[in-house]
Amino acid sequence: MRRQQIQPYLLVLGIALALTACFNEPNYPDTPEISFIETYRYPLEAGRGVGKGKRDSVVISIFFKDGDGNLGNNTPVSKGDSARYASNGGWGNYRIRTFRLVNGKYEEVQLDVNKTLYFPDLAKGKPKGPISGPLDFNTTFQYGTSFRLYPTKFKITIRDRNLNQSNEIETDTLTLPFPR
Repeated sequence: MRRQQIQPYLLVLGIALALTACFNEPNYPDTPEISFIETYRYPLEAGRGVGKGKRDSVVISIFFKDGDGNLGNNTPVSKGDSARYASNGGWGNYRIRTFRLVNGKYEEVQLDVNKTLYFPDLAKGKPKGPISGPLDFNTTFQYGTSFRLYPTKFKITIRDRNLNQSNEIETDTLTLPFPR
């Protein structure tokens, strides 16, 4: 009787081993590729003190694929790496461009907080090889004492440590506050 109970487990184990033996490593290009997952915002309640006024938190989620797994940097970013990125386009390994709708046309808004962005090493401690997964970016938009709400969208690009630049993706539109 016991033997009948054990056999189904052995069958499941055998199938699992057979499936893992058939696993082929993905074949991604060494230049990173990204796709849009979602963008959402949620209000942050006002607190007391400077920078604690009402604001919206915005989360942008993308999906990445990279063939050699060299996405991200050790943090804090070394002066040498920072200088190398700066001399090759003036941005870090994550570029976010902000566009708001004004008079029926999207215009780019230069935000200092998005000037030079970095994300951490996504394969730290792992051998060289293909990687993929989600990457989230979070930022806030202050309401302030005088603001106006604008339909806003973002364009995102990332690059690896070899400065291979991904495709550029565009997000959905959110309504966000900007100072007047």
